[in-house]
Amino acid sequence: MRTEDFNFELPQELIAQYPTEKRGSSRLLVLDRATGRRNHAMIRDLPTFIEPGSLMVFNDSKVRKARLFGIAVDTGARVEILLLHPSGEEANGRTSSRSWAAMTSKARKQREGRRFIFPEKLKGKISTALPSGEKIIDFDREVNDEYLERNGHIPLPPYIRREDDQRDAERYQTVYARVIGSAASPTAGLHFTPEILEELSSAGVGMEWLTLHVGLGTFLPVRVDTIEEHRMHREWYSVPERTAEAVNRAKSEGRKVIAVGTTSARTLESAWTDSGLRPGSASTDIFIHPGRSFKVVDQLFTNFHTPKSTLLMLISAFAGRELVLDTYREAIREGYRFFSYGDAMLIR
Repeated sequence: MRTEDFNFELPQELIAQYPTEKRGSSRLLVLDRATGRRNHAMIRDLPTFIEPGSLMVFNDSKVRKARLFGIAVDTGARVEILLLHPSGEEANGRTSSRSWAAMTSKARKQREGRRFIFPEKLKGKISTALPSGEKIIDFDREVNDEYLERNGHIPLPPYIRREDDQRDAERYQTVYARVIGSAASPTAGLHFTPEILEELSSAGVGMEWLTLHVGLGTFLPVRVDTIEEHRMHREWYSVPERTAEAVNRAKSEGRKVIAVGTTSARTLESAWTDSGLRPGSASTDIFIHPGRSFKVVDQLFTNFHTPKSTLLMLISAFAGRELVLDTYREAIREGYRFFSYGDAMLIR
């Protein structure tokens, strides 16, 4: 299929620049895949749309304050970098290293050997420029999450055209974020409050957690003409034994498994084997697009995604491209807010 097949026109004013005043107050569009029927509701209504006995699976990855601002030693120019993961360690979840894979501002100008100074007199040098566009930056000492918590910034996506502020430190994290390591938020989870989670539990809905650290692929557009040519970057994930057992039990009993977010969906589909969901840690570059079937996920809770993105392709594989794009057109007419801080869909 052509990448252009996943394009749509979105008014700029519908790209949410800030979260809603209160977490959990966004709108919810419920889409029935079988009939094409759409219901317009609010996030607080979600428990009424989930069948008792269903199992919801959440991604508990926590966003790292991975944006650093520094100065180029040779020119004095300001530079911004986004630390992705310790170099060569994307598959084991390490959080401290003297060498990091990163994205840089003005990437073409950032050559191997270029040196920078960051807060607290931290020194860094580009040791390798990779074909993917990533840079390997070697620092003069360990860079860990304690340093980044003091000096880093929340890595808001580029379509949020403002600097991060104190509100983002709370609202760009899920209330259940636990395992630090993501370069972007698993944003479907941003809608959930402790009260909504409690209501779901009281309604007989099961909840389990897994971890996938959201990486570079979230920021990269699909640049090829045919989607089958696109290659995803690898991301580290972990499926606890308890979660695997709960999913396998739900599947064997014919109960619905609901992925909260595309990251949860990709993890579940990556860890599925002929004998069921496999617990443990690994990395995945799975690219789910029309033509691929889902083995685990029965329903999907997700945000509204960017045109021509791998995320839009994933939900198109789940619900059908034409139905998804038609639903997006209706959401635009109804004034739904799009992307990370926007509204949500439940696809059943």
